[in-house]
Amino acid sequence: MRDPYSVLGVSKSATQKEIKTAYRKLAKEFHPDANPGNDKIADKFKEVSSAYNIIGDEKQRARFDRGEIDANGQEQAPFGFGGGRQSSGAGAGGGFHGFGQGGADDIFSEIFGNFRRGGGGARSRAQKGRDRSFAITVSFKEAALGAKRRLTLGEGGKTLDVKIPAGITDGKQIRLKGQGEPGSGGGASGDILINVTVQTDPVFTRDGDNILIELPISLSEAVLGGTVQVPTVDGTVNMKIPAGSNTGTTLRMKGKGVARKGDDSRGDQMVKLKVVLPENQDDDLYKLVEDWSKTHQYDARAKFAKGK
Repeated sequence: MRDPYSVLGVSKSATQKEIKTAYRKLAKEFHPDANPGNDKIADKFKEVSSAYNIIGDEKQRARFDRGEIDANGQEQAPFGFGGGRQSSGAGAGGGFHGFGQGGADDIFSEIFGNFRRGGGGARSRAQKGRDRSFAITVSFKEAALGAKRRLTLGEGGKTLDVKIPAGITDGKQIRLKGQGEPGSGGGASGDILINVTVQTDPVFTRDGDNILIELPISLSEAVLGGTVQVPTVDGTVNMKIPAGSNTGTTLRMKGKGVARKGDDSRGDQMVKLKVVLPENQDDDLYKLVEDWSKTHQYDARAKFAKGK
């Protein structure tokens, strides 16, 4: 893989936040769901996800910057033992004469090959398998209440059921331990890393564990009160509107918010009322308000005058 900084289009001095922002932008652009049937885009998405897997994690990034792992997450040779960091000494008098015709590079290859195979009496070093990165998009309701998704891993059509934790937020990552590439030399398997994007919703917005909505009500409901239907992530429920409600009045629906982590409780749903007049002018309403206002004058902006 190319240099992960170049893949994500960030500098080596970029902050973790800048790296995350760059990744999210590219992940959305190249997500397979948004580009069905486009293999080139799918490959680009994999490259972007792999790059983020290296430098999106502070510890992995530090190891990459120090040269301990390469752009694919593979372990690099120790300092001064291959990898071109130290001169082989060939042609300087000592050299590696007597080891065949291949030269120093082949000698090092032979040494490392025997080391990996456990040859020459050396023990095989256990290495953890590579992590694999995926991305999924969930709806607002799925994020609030939790859900299950089936993830197709690619090769051989293998699938995996993934639990989306209730209350997960946009940009969070789910780690499935031991589900990645198998390790070598008895090492543990890598993990699967799932980057989660939460879709915006036309009705609901989130404020911590609470859900916010703006509910339109009619003039008669505002003046006289009544019972109206209100959408929630659980479905439509009835709510009582107090008589004399104004635009901006906020009512609380206990336990209709986002599931909290670690217990069975939930936040609340905050319902902000908005009084809406008929789209077309009603002559009867106009006449009624006109006559009423002649004997019922009041200052709707009196609080502004008090603030002077």
